[in-house]
Amino acid sequence: MFKRLIPLCLLAISTAEAAETVPNVIKVGALAFGTLNWELAVIKSQKLDAANQIRIETTELASPEAGRIGLQGNSIDIMVSDWIWVARQRSQGKDFTFVPFSSSHGALMVAKESPIHDIADLAGKRLGVAGGGMDKNWLLLKSVAKKTTGLDLEQRANVTFGAPPLLNQSLLQGQLDALLTYWNFAAKLEPQGYRQIIDGRAIQAALGIMNDVPALGYVFRDSWAKANPKAVDAFLKATTEARKEICESDIVWQEVRFLTQEKDTGVQSALRKHYCDGRVFAFGEKEIQSAQQIFEQIEPLSNPTAVGNTSTLPAGVFWSKSSH
Repeated sequence: MFKRLIPLCLLAISTAEAAETVPNVIKVGALAFGTLNWELAVIKSQKLDAANQIRIETTELASPEAGRIGLQGNSIDIMVSDWIWVARQRSQGKDFTFVPFSSSHGALMVAKESPIHDIADLAGKRLGVAGGGMDKNWLLLKSVAKKTTGLDLEQRANVTFGAPPLLNQSLLQGQLDALLTYWNFAAKLEPQGYRQIIDGRAIQAALGIMNDVPALGYVFRDSWAKANPKAVDAFLKATTEARKEICESDIVWQEVRFLTQEKDTGVQSALRKHYCDGRVFAFGEKEIQSAQQIFEQIEPLSNPTAVGNTSTLPAGVFWSKSSH
């Protein structure tokens, strides 16, 4: 009987050890043209997933809206989005939360020889806007145009919403006079002779916001984070390590740069520079207070028929490990 007990004990120990090393599965939604793919590629090549005991299952997203639908339907656990969308969802009773990772902002771009030199010059012009009518860049631009020039862009400009790659092509072909687009697509235009009128950081300053609020971050459900705290910590650690490698290792960058989908090395370098310049190293109360100021100014623009205090930033928008 004693001989029979020994293998059973060993089996029990072996099973327990195996259970401890089973990686946490994280379902991540990533845009086909997004820089999150850079980080995921480095995590895989550097085996940062195994080192942090996670397994990442990636779903390619056709648009930000597709990711939001997937997140709400629980088909993905994490995606990249902006905190303004999270705030709007929390005001409606949803439990999404946001971890900032990039202060790279979208920008308003025009051709080098364009007669457009400031926001007021957009009156009567063909303006492309990446995303939709609720996009954070569009809401901020509308707000600053109204505040600084009295210009109602919705009424005075010919606005076209669309996907960033298509709008970039429209600008290059002269079908648009100006383009408000995401930072990575603005960075692609710079080496091709296009100039920036204003970016998100300057828009915030024009609205009187002194502390830069990171625009992009990882979004997930608060309830999911509470149920999977180790997975959240491991994912954030792995992505932070991947970001460091991309910005500080030229060898790693050589492996990643093809994901920019650009052949021109000048464009690739511009993308890397903007990406790395946007890294977030600190985030605290000052930034949250500035987020409240931004929300107060843009929420009435996104929901003009709402009643009550819709401009108050809901609690829990910005995820805090200490509260879990």
